[in-house]
This record gives sequence, C-alpha cells and structure tokens, in this order.
Amino acid sequence: MVFPLSDDDSDIQGIPLVNYALIALNILVFVVFQGLGQNDDFTYKFSTVPAEIATGEDKVTEDQILVDPASGQQFRAPGLQPTPISVYLTLLTSMFMHGGIAHLLGNMWFLWIFGNNIENDLGHLRYTLFYLLTGVIASLCHVVLNMNGPGALVPSLGASGAISGVMGAYLILHSRRSVRVLLLRVITIVPGWVAVGIWFLFQLVSGLGLLGGGTEGGGVAYAAHIGGFIAGAALAKPFMIGRAGQKAQ
Repeated sequence: MVFPLSDDDSDIQGIPLVNYALIALNILVFVVFQGLGQNDDFTYKFSTVPAEIATGEDKVTEDQILVDPASGQQFRAPGLQPTPISVYLTLLTSMFMHGGIAHLLGNMWFLWIFGNNIENDLGHLRYTLFYLLTGVIASLCHVVLNMNGPGALVPSLGASGAISGVMGAYLILHSRRSVRVLLLRVITIVPGWVAVGIWFLFQLVSGLGLLGGGTEGGGVAYAAHIGGFIAGAALAKPFMIGRAGQKAQ
C-alpha cells in the first residue's frame, strides 16, 4: 500500500479556500454533531442506506443485541433512525460524516494532499460542484451493488467517495507531478500516476470479490471508492473546459 506524505505545490496560485472549508466542515460534523462518533442517533439518521435510496422510503429498524464471535461479548447495534429529510439528501449528508477518528483523519489527510491541486485547476466553484458530484456518484455505485441482500439496510458514510473522485482527477491532470510517499516502508518520490495508481489498484483488488453484490468487506465501501475514482477521472477534463489558462501536469 502507498501512503502519500506531500506533493509539489510550488505552482499553486491563491488559497484553496474550498478545500480548507471541506476539511473544516468534516471535522466540525464529526466533533460537534456526531459527538466524536458517540452520537449514534444523529449518525444513523443522516447516513446513506441503500434500501432507502432504492425505494425512496425511509426505513426504521430496532436496536439489536449482537455477540462478538471472538470474545463472546454482547454489544448493542443501533437500529436505523427516522430520517428527518428526504432520504435522497442523505447522499450528500453522509459525505460529511465518519465512522471514527482514524476514518476521519485518513480521509482528511488525502484531501489535504490532493484536493488543493484540483481546486487550483478548476477554481473554487467548479471544485465544489466536482467534489459533491463525484461523491454522490460514488455513493450511488455503493447503493447499486447493495440495494438487495444483507447490505441493503447497512448505513454508509464518509468522504472517501468524493476524495476518490479528487484522486481520479489528480491521475488525469497531474500524472507527472512529484509525490512524496511511504512505499513498502521506504520514503521515496514517485510521479502522480504511480501514487494514485497504486492506491486505485489496491481498491480494485480489494473490491473484486465483493462487486457481485452483498456487503463490502471490513466495513469498507470499495465500490464507492472505485466508482468515485472513475467518475473523477472521467469528469476531470470536462470540468476543465474554459480553464485553458491552467496548466495541469
């Protein structure tokens, strides 16, 4: 697995205000509204549930008492809560929530590294629209593969799909940009296509056995990552139309 540490930002013009705002908003939602991940009521109300998106109907389920097969300990699994908004809007709200501190920090680090370059390419408004659009497409990819079966009522959340879209755009617009990464326990500098290409390959390999339907392994929505990345790569050049003055590399 490759982990990015930094990239060449020497040609960034201006301040990536939208990227900073997205990072701040994700942190705010997790800390204040999700109560550092402890407010299950809020989290389960505004997460994306595949069955809800597929049917357009809000789903409410009872809490369940489950047993950890490894330890034998019992724990309460919260049920789905009534959604106070249209269930379709959860495709947006779920993008700003996270399942834990590690989930949040990992996503925000990738957004910090790659997002400013794409905002510099597209401009503030286009970057905002691009981020939201690829995030929604990513969530829909997850929904399509989980609208039936055991994953239908499992809520999903996180900025990973939208950030995957940003990385897909990075592959297209910054394939030769120098990226400092931790690769096989060695810190080295690789071109952008290697940094994001290895990451995408890992998502693809990890998700191959899961794309036939059912729940996604390890609690990771690989279909959303793959769908968001492909959407970002496909939409990068169309979103650049009219931005000829920008020289991506």
